[in-house]
This record gives sequence, structure tokens and C-alpha cells, in this order.
Amino acid sequence: MEEVVRFHDVTAAAYRIRKGVRPTPLEKSSKMSELFGMNVFFKKEFLLPTGSFKERGARNTLEQLSKEQIARGVIAASAGNHALAMAYHGQLLNIPVTVVTPETAPIMKVSQCQKYGASVILHGQDIDEAKKYAMKKAEKEELLYVNGYNDPSIIAGQGTAALEIVEQMEKLQESVDAVLIPVGGGGLLAGMSIVFKHMLPDTQVIGVESEQCSSFSAAMNAGKPLYIKALPSLADGLAVPQVGSLAFSTAKDKVDKMVVVSEDDIALAILRLVEVEKAVVEGAGATGVAACLSDQLAHLRGKNVVVLLCGGNIDTTVLGRCLDRGLAADGRLVKFTALVDDRPGGLAKLTKLLYDCSVSVKDIIHERTWLKGSIYLVEIECVVETRGREHGLELKKALEEFYGQNSVCWGGRLSQTSFRSSSSP
Repeated sequence: MEEVVRFHDVTAAAYRIRKGVRPTPLEKSSKMSELFGMNVFFKKEFLLPTGSFKERGARNTLEQLSKEQIARGVIAASAGNHALAMAYHGQLLNIPVTVVTPETAPIMKVSQCQKYGASVILHGQDIDEAKKYAMKKAEKEELLYVNGYNDPSIIAGQGTAALEIVEQMEKLQESVDAVLIPVGGGGLLAGMSIVFKHMLPDTQVIGVESEQCSSFSAAMNAGKPLYIKALPSLADGLAVPQVGSLAFSTAKDKVDKMVVVSEDDIALAILRLVEVEKAVVEGAGATGVAACLSDQLAHLRGKNVVVLLCGGNIDTTVLGRCLDRGLAADGRLVKFTALVDDRPGGLAKLTKLLYDCSVSVKDIIHERTWLKGSIYLVEIECVVETRGREHGLELKKALEEFYGQNSVCWGGRLSQTSFRSSSSP
């Protein structure tokens, strides 16, 4: 079947948006390259004014509206970034924009859309429900509905990121062996795959999804888009339960591999980017790094790999949770419970042991009521920060040697277990 979006559509989009969307940096990360055993180049789309690549497609679409469409305005459904891009560029071009976001959309993205002058409607539990509502409203009020991932102008606009990558890597005199592209509805993957398979056909195009909503992988297995349940994810921007039909038909024969990453890998990726790159990137934008962490890309060792950091819009409260989850996945934040003597000096012995092991106590909780066994024992749950997994194992060994293996539970609670009335050290 002939594709609706072609390479010349992408080059035309690049010319069309040149005054409204500036090129984003592409830089090699020496530290990440060493960490992953591949030459890692980051395409920093999160540095665009609204914090994501979505500006490319939004600007390309809005630049092509007729006078009648401009007067009536446009409407879009989005989990956040597409809404931000439409609102921002709608304001710059004096085009009325209405956005419908799921009720679970990040607060920061919703409030920022309002600051850009858009009319924001919260509706539904996921992007699919928001989309259905937006389309009904578009028909009723004669607004132009702009799909965030399945519109030809959107797909062509997103593909301009690939044109920049090709040009930037040529200036660095580097080849592009592979590119890692986060996948939600499939628009970015479709647009970029058009460029790479036209200009650099040997480049591996690899899509990355969260395990909480791997709708593109499901579509690839079935040979057509399928609806799957989108579960809550750190990569909320990728939580699209059914990929776009146009995006899928465009990208399916150009994608070399799909990688599905875990929530722990996404959290750890966010942490690595903050600590190593000093970059605050949202879960969806960090999935490419998560793929590198997941041990699913061993075939790329020693290769030049471009990783899209496609979004940086993350609530500060969510960022804190992500960092804690990342520290836990990295073995640097650990939880244990120990059964200790509930007499004066019992807690002091535990804290002295922690001090001797050079760990930092983040939280500590006493539990007496639901224990079974001696009333002179208390369960103490601790969350502590360590230097890493090996350091944590040293602490575990010290605790078990001091209190006994049956009196220490690593990563859980002891309350559900019966204990003998034996005294603790």
C-alpha cells in the first residue's frame, strides 16, 4: 500500500517550521558511553520551549491551516506534551486551541497549557477516552481535530528530528548505527523511520515502549493496531492503548526491533540522567536510556547509538518518586526489618550497627502490636541509603550475623510470621 507520508513531506515540514522550531542539540555522552559499552549520542528534544519533540508536528500542522480553520480554531486530545505544543504554537500564531486531557494527566502539563491560553478540558481515564470526547466536540463545534500521532502533518513534522540527526552526525563525522525512539501512538517512530530508511537504510530503527502499555509491539505481533489496556506508568506520555493506523502502516516495515522496558528500568534511567547528564527528563523521554539499561541491546556494543531524550515535562512530586524508585532499583535505597530487644539500649545497638556499616537512615518505624512471640521484642523497619548493591549486601550480612537470619527480613515485613520467644542480642 502506498504511504500517505513520504520523505518529501518531511523535508517540506522542515522548511515550513524553520522559523518556529529551532534545532535541538545532539551531543555524545562519554560517561553513558562508558557505562553502556556503546557510543551514546543524546538528541535533546526536551530542551525545546515546551519541553518535547511535539512542537515539530504541531507547528507543521498549524502552519498549513486555512483562514476558515484558523478562525474556528483546533482541538486536540493529549496526555500532555501534544497539548502543550499545540497551545504554545497556537498562541504564537493567534489560533484558538482547545485540548482534552485524561483526568490522570500530570498537573504541571495541564496548568502550563492554561498559561499558554488554551482551553483545557479534563475527561476520561486514558488518552483513548479523551480522544473520543474531543472528536465529538470537534464535530459539534466545527473545530479541526488534530491527532497527536496519526495525522500526516504531525508525522511529517516529527520526522524533522531525524533530518537534524543525520546532518548533525555528518558534521561530527560519525555514522548512525542505531537510533532508539520512544513509542506511544507511533507518530515519532513513523516520521523518523521514513527519514532514516530513505537516507541511511542500514541504520537500525529501534522502538522502545513501557511494559505497562506496549501497544505498538502488540500491533506488530498481530499485523494491525490492537486496543490494549494502558496501565499506570512512569512513562505516562507513551500510554496510548492503540497505535495510530497511519503511523503503524508507515513504520511497520521500517522498524528493525521493538524493546519493552520495565518500570524499574525507566526509574533508573531518570536517575542516571539526573546524576550523570544533569538532565531532568520525564519517563517517556527516558525510555531509550532504559532500553540501554535493560540488557536487551547487547548487539549494539561498540556501535554509534543515537538516543532520543524526547520530553522533559515531569511533575516535581513525580520526579521525587522516580528518583526514590531509581535508587531502590540501583540497590542504593534498601528496606529491611529486624526483630530486636524492646528494652533500653535495643534501638541503640541497631543504630550503632548501622553507623558502623556507614549507611544513612532515611526512615525508621517500630511495630509491637501485631507481633507474635515475646512481648519483649519489637520489629523495627528501616529504610537506609547505601553506596550501592554490594554495600547493601554487606549490611545484610552484618544484620544477619548480629540478630540471626530468622530475625531479619530484607525488603519486607516480619509481622506476618510467628517467632519463638528467644531474646535478641
